[in-house]
Amino acid sequence: VVMMDGDTVFEPDTVHHLVQPFADPAIGAVAGNAKVGNRSTVIGAWQHIEYVMGFNLDRRMYDLLRCMPTIPGAIGAFRREAVLEAGGMSEDTLAEDTDITIALHRSGWRVVYAEHARAWTEAPASLGQLWRQRYRWSYGTMQALWKHRGSVTDRGPSGRFGRVGMPLVVLFQIVTPVFAPLIDVFTLYAMLFVDFRASLLAWLAVLGVQLFCAAYAFRLDREKYRYLLMLPLQQLAYRQLMYLVLIHSCVTAATGGRLRWQKLKRTGEVGAPDPAAARSEAR
Repeated sequence: VVMMDGDTVFEPDTVHHLVQPFADPAIGAVAGNAKVGNRSTVIGAWQHIEYVMGFNLDRRMYDLLRCMPTIPGAIGAFRREAVLEAGGMSEDTLAEDTDITIALHRSGWRVVYAEHARAWTEAPASLGQLWRQRYRWSYGTMQALWKHRGSVTDRGPSGRFGRVGMPLVVLFQIVTPVFAPLIDVFTLYAMLFVDFRASLLAWLAVLGVQLFCAAYAFRLDREKYRYLLMLPLQQLAYRQLMYLVLIHSCVTAATGGRLRWQKLKRTGEVGAPDPAAARSEAR
């Protein structure tokens, strides 16, 4: 069963690449390579960097560790038997893609990543729409993790995800981003009241490490490096917005608040690029 979002376009060979891993009877689901199609604006370019560096690079790591937490809603394939065995798609959370993926792990199925199965998706075009989308993603992920918290004490593949995958998701998607603003505050304080030059050099060194990691991710995804010129501005503006979204989600979860589905306005402007042109641009 191949699933895609309504604002997403597949390349001609996407489904071909997406279903190849199912030759292995242990594979229950396959995550595709979701790419931002409307990357010509500043917000789109920021999300493009995030998708390549923050999502697709992570999926490669999770694939190696055999604890993929999410089959992206934009592009994913599921073995029908595996979905039925896991209880089908659930409405318990606002992140049904993460929910079903964890459920597959708990049922003993493997989840892998197919980097050549590309899908072009329409990213939010305004800060308001971006906030609503990420607010739902963050809150839904917390719901899914809480729902499957029992995997921490399970045995077998379920326990592996609970003791390897779940801590990684909590650490990198919740704990680290929540406390990361403190680093920015301390850095700003040090620049103003301690040693401006040393603090600035330290910040530039961290930015250099991030730039190196981003360049490596872009190389793996065969993307043009020119978008990395937006990375410093992304760190100063876009990253702060994502911090606030996550903090908002944590407050909502901690206070027992309920969040409804956040419907976004779509334009339908994204289409799959010509394969030959895409290969030329990657070179």
